Amino acid sequence: MKNQLKVLRAMRNWSQADLAEHLDVSRQAVNAIETGKYDPSLPLAFKISRLFALPIEEIFDDEFNGAHND
Repeated sequence: MKNQLKVLRAMRNWSQADLAEHLDVSRQAVNAIETGKYDPSLPLAFKISRLFALPIEEIFDDEFNGAHND
């Protein structure tokens, strides 16, 4: 899943460790989410959304929201 987490984190001049502390997860979890190796749980996605005061859809792209001509 593509996401804007790295960009949003950089806008606040936070390290991965800083963001991890705000979210109560490991730095490795933040790295895995940023690189698309791990999709956050729904509760964690909501927590990220609240932290950055943005809708989940503006942070995460499910890659299936484009037009389909099936």
